[in-house]
Amino acid sequence: MANKHNFDPDCIFCKIADGKIPCLKIYEDEDILAFLDISPSSKGHALVITKEHFANFLVVPHDLLAKAYEVAQKIGQAQVSQLGAKGCNIITNVNEIAGQSVKHFHIHVIPRYDPNDGLELNFKPKMIEKLNLPVLAEEIKKGL
Repeated sequence: MANKHNFDPDCIFCKIADGKIPCLKIYEDEDILAFLDISPSSKGHALVITKEHFANFLVVPHDLLAKAYEVAQKIGQAQVSQLGAKGCNIITNVNEIAGQSVKHFHIHVIPRYDPNDGLELNFKPKMIEKLNLPVLAEEIKKGL
């Protein structure tokens, strides 16, 4: 593995990146690996990971983040052109509360074929009318 200085021996994605666990690779360079998800949400569901271990999206260095998303874009384009997908979801989750099950940064590239495929993102507004959006915007700006 190119970046052994940031390798978690208990992490399944680190083991995959290091070649200790096999995967169906669809892309690889010195920093990024992409492979088919073994529990796919749809035909061609892929995962893009950094070979170096980072817990989640919030802590990945910008250069690696950019490389990972470039690869995700290429895979999405290939899913549309080669698999006949009509679109795709490009998703990363941060922490368990948001659905992150493997504590290693990864991007899901999920091709979509049918609007009635049963996959829902459930980001439906629940309480927008009760929120003071200008105040929330100012709070977020303070952290930037």
